[in-house]
Amino acid sequence: MKVKLFRIFYVLSFLSIGFLLLNLTNPKVSKKEAVSSKDSSIVKLKKNVSDLYEVKAVKLPKSMEFAGEPVPLNQLDIQERLDRELLVNTYWQSNGLLLMKRANKFFPLIEPLLKEYGLPDDFKYLCVAESALIQVPSYKGAAGYWHFMPRTGKEYGLEINTNVDERYNLKLSTKVAAEYLKKAKNKFGSWTLAAAGYNAGNGRISKRLKEQKVSSYYDLLLNPETGRYVFRILALKEIMTNPKKYGFVFDQEDLYTYPNVKEILVDYPISDLADFAKQYNITYKQLKLVNPWLRETKLNNKTKKEYIIKIPVI
Repeated sequence: MKVKLFRIFYVLSFLSIGFLLLNLTNPKVSKKEAVSSKDSSIVKLKKNVSDLYEVKAVKLPKSMEFAGEPVPLNQLDIQERLDRELLVNTYWQSNGLLLMKRANKFFPLIEPLLKEYGLPDDFKYLCVAESALIQVPSYKGAAGYWHFMPRTGKEYGLEINTNVDERYNLKLSTKVAAEYLKKAKNKFGSWTLAAAGYNAGNGRISKRLKEQKVSSYYDLLLNPETGRYVFRILALKEIMTNPKKYGFVFDQEDLYTYPNVKEILVDYPISDLADFAKQYNITYKQLKLVNPWLRETKLNNKTKKEYIIKIPVI
């Protein structure tokens, strides 16, 4: 009996010593200490970005219109779709700032053309949405400031070949865009639907209106691209009109400007555009930058067509 009691006492003593050693090497953390440790990790996380950096929800404007046509911002899905485009274009900061820099360069050229050809001023934002005011063709083959497909451009009288591509001629392509959009406006009775037709094609928009028995772009259920299209234009208009409201800060001197140019009429072939440029004391590059519709190092002009070539005034 004594032997058994001794063995039990020995076992209990061994367990007590082991438990004591465990506590010494792994002390318990109090709730207060745990909270403190958690706070410390949060502080470290905050230091990964600037204390001034914030991603804020944008506030929707009280009202909006496109080409004089009101946007039904009282509808929840309209609010969400506009909010998406405002967020995307506000927080894609580098692209937004580049658009504003380029707009300062090209809007003074586009705005009088829109007025001359009878388009509302808001369509300059459609031009921005299409090409970002740069000469990069789409993967589908649309090109120029207004992103015409070759077939459409040719239908409206633009010369499009390997030597000359008048989709890159701002004045001529704006005239064609105006003709296309005014035709769509006459068809649909709405500039907003005309803008949607510019993206999807007038035939597809007509079909969707008939199928869904509605008469407004904002009541249509469309494919994702066209469903976002007008809202992207609206967001660009809102942000580019009110840049400081959306966090874009710049000085006038930060913006791009179009060079001073003079225009000359050419009705003959030019075998070497580099030599042609030298006659006006400019380089081949300077010539091509303001005449991107000249696609090769020469101008064939076998038919003695009249072209207007811009010459930078250096």
